Amino acid sequence: MTRIALVVSDVDGTLLTKDKTLTEGAKGAVRRLHEAGIGFTITSSRPAIGMRFLIEPLAITLPVGAFNGSYIVDPQLKPIEQHLIPASAAQRSLDVLNEFGIDIWLFTSDLWLTRHGDGEYVPHEIRAIRADPTVVDDFAPYLTAACKIVGSSADAALLQRCEVTMQQALGAQATAVRSQSYYLDVTPPGYDKGTFVRAMAKRQGISTDAVATIGDMQNDLAMFKTSGVSIAMGNATANIKKLATHVTTSNEDEGFAGAVDIILKNNGVN
Repeated sequence: MTRIALVVSDVDGTLLTKDKTLTEGAKGAVRRLHEAGIGFTITSSRPAIGMRFLIEPLAITLPVGAFNGSYIVDPQLKPIEQHLIPASAAQRSLDVLNEFGIDIWLFTSDLWLTRHGDGEYVPHEIRAIRADPTVVDDFAPYLTAACKIVGSSADAALLQRCEVTMQQALGAQATAVRSQSYYLDVTPPGYDKGTFVRAMAKRQGISTDAVATIGDMQNDLAMFKTSGVSIAMGNATANIKKLATHVTTSNEDEGFAGAVDIILKNNGVN
């Protein structure tokens, strides 16, 4: 088996616990990767600002992939590569979410916009990304600067149906995939966590077979398909686990650290 030279991890449901905590076990696991000479970085549906708090404690020196890999920044969050949702696709996304009655958020490179500051998942997102939203009456002025559009709903079945409709409505104009059971993300076309893995492998001068990825949700499958080793969290659904090469324990039971153990064992490190 190819020796792993780079690990790319999802954040929510993978690196962090349910209450968005980075455990000492997770920090120690990343330290072990560094000590073994294995590169480490993260990619997430989060905006770049929502990953800032992880850079220093994990000693990340490589670029980070925000908005499901469509926005790549350096460790100081300076843009390296940025892509936007076409304005027509952004408008169609809003139309579909409105049809389903789902709360809408729009993210630009530096703003989180919502029409409902008291939306059900707003407090959750504030806690997750450590930033506050800007409340607006109309998304129209921001359609040409949309990095990500999110539909948030506690009705997982409704969101799943919306995902299918959204994918049919957008076709190749944008990517629509759930990042959590309660979040449906629309991001720029042609870019996902898989393209981020390829970009990082190229930057490091390695084959994608030398990359290991760790994740738990639908939006992680793109990087699973691209990497040589893929590890699904124990909290992932059965279909996600089936498409990974390994399965670890849940994010509440140090599953990330368990995934790192699998990677180090693959490399012959005790």
